[in-house]
Amino acid sequence: MNLRLLLSLINAVVVASYGLLPPSSSSSSSSIRTTMIAPLTTTTTMRMSVDLPPPLRSIASYPPPGRSSSLTCLSSSSSSSSSSSSSSSSTTTTIAPPTTTTKTRRSPRSPGKTRRLGLLTFDLDDSLYPIEPVLSDANAAFAKIVEGFGYESRIGPEDVVSAGRRIREEAGPIAGAAMTHTEVRMRAIRREMERCADGRPVSESDVERVYSAWERERHHSAERHLYPDALSTLRRIREIYPDVVIGAVTDGKANPLRMVFTLAPYFDFCTSWEDDASGRTAFFKELCDADGQADLQWIYRAAYEKYANIAEARGLRVDNNDDDDRPAWIHVGDDLAYDVGGSASCGADTILLDMDQAYRQTAKTRFLWGSEAVMPSWNTASGEEIAKRKAMNDAAEMMVDKRISRLSMLADAIEEILKGE
Repeated sequence: MNLRLLLSLINAVVVASYGLLPPSSSSSSSSIRTTMIAPLTTTTTMRMSVDLPPPLRSIASYPPPGRSSSLTCLSSSSSSSSSSSSSSSSTTTTIAPPTTTTKTRRSPRSPGKTRRLGLLTFDLDDSLYPIEPVLSDANAAFAKIVEGFGYESRIGPEDVVSAGRRIREEAGPIAGAAMTHTEVRMRAIRREMERCADGRPVSESDVERVYSAWERERHHSAERHLYPDALSTLRRIREIYPDVVIGAVTDGKANPLRMVFTLAPYFDFCTSWEDDASGRTAFFKELCDADGQADLQWIYRAAYEKYANIAEARGLRVDNNDDDDRPAWIHVGDDLAYDVGGSASCGADTILLDMDQAYRQTAKTRFLWGSEAVMPSWNTASGEEIAKRKAMNDAAEMMVDKRISRLSMLADAIEEILKGE
């Protein structure tokens, strides 16, 4: 009896010294949740917080001069025994050249198990329609309406684009880059109207009417120029995955919910860079900093929050501690840095639309290096911003899960991702 008592006392001392606890359902659940991004706090009354998928990918970042391309890895704080200094700082890992096919997976999947598709998000410009002819049509509508204000042939679309570039330059690299497309265009319209007004006052309502005509035609033109296989692809996806929530995440001015004759029936929500001024400003400030570690998670967090609210209202399951059972999130877009790098850092699987020449995507030529780069006429980004975007593109190459050359291939690519192929 004394020996048994002595052994019990020794065991108690060991447990107290090392914090060993018997396994329980609560401790297991806690250990799983510590691998997730911290819950997102929101002001919406419908849903107070939501967990994003595990962020076991990295953030595409701009490498400072004289250093190799790098990725800033998110701190997962997966163990309570980690030191405070390691959890508060990021780690930098040198990546392989962009041509590598190596991709970082979140975690091993159960063999033979197909995930359920919960959220499918799309970029819009140059992903579902070519942006070049769309902006050309919008600019033509702009030229027509300014004639009605007495500026016949005195203000052209190219004048507004040039004025927009000057406005960004005058604001400085950070503030200029963070300005929204709407803000830049409206300021440029006012500046050009005042330049040609011969001393007449230019009212805010006149500026808004001109801008509204431009934006309205932008949406109408996008509907006219949809890629031939865009609607059939969306229709097929809806048929295969009737419960999927489909959203748009865009840095442009398009909104599929305003394209009532084409895209609106297939989309549940739209998240734009223009929705969050503070997040957009912080991103471009980080991009302009010396180390160039720019985080795009804010826009994708907002998109995931909208998805969670919609899914909850429909009675669909979103949160699950088991990564195998968590509904999949797939993002589709043409931009390596913004679409692939940004969404992958929030836990999304990614499909890059690297499409055939007939689709007329501009990213193929905008972000080439050196003299091979061809800037579209509507570009107002600075040379420094373009250079950093190119480097972010290179860093995001390793985050591509699937790459397709036609939209008609999208449903098959989604199926392969869900099956873990």
